Amino acid sequence: MEKDIERLRVITERFSKIGSIPNLEDKDIVAETKEAYTYIEARSSKLINFSIKLPDHPIMVRLNSQLFGWTIENLVKNAIDAMKGKGDLKIEVTQDNKRIYIKIKDSGKGLPKSKFSKIFEPGYTSKSRGWGLGLSLAKKNHRGVSFW
Repeated sequence: MEKDIERLRVITERFSKIGSIPNLEDKDIVAETKEAYTYIEARSSKLINFSIKLPDHPIMVRLNSQLFGWTIENLVKNAIDAMKGKGDLKIEVTQDNKRIYIKIKDSGKGLPKSKFSKIFEPGYTSKSRGWGLGLSLAKKNHRGVSFW
């Protein structure tokens, strides 16, 4: 029950941050990604084959841990939905001189090209349930980090 209460507290904090300027701190995005990955993997179906590829060194960035974790969680949940709960899911963190890339790849059918320009619009969703906020919040809150 304590875990459930803590989870509800985190969810409440996340929603309270929507529309506000996030509090950014210096964090290792490699460790933050691994933590989010571990959390979602432990709570997902065993029909999902998870894999992760991370640099072997820290990459320090300014981010909000809760919002970043929520972003990874939403992207992974979208991937799982796209695979209809069964398939391969890979997360990879890479960087070049200017940007950090977080690639989330799944074995789902993909999104029609005609929808590419709409997926970051607030309210857009291809699901029968949901608010369509996940990708628009990811784009807004994580400048300098690209999600693919």
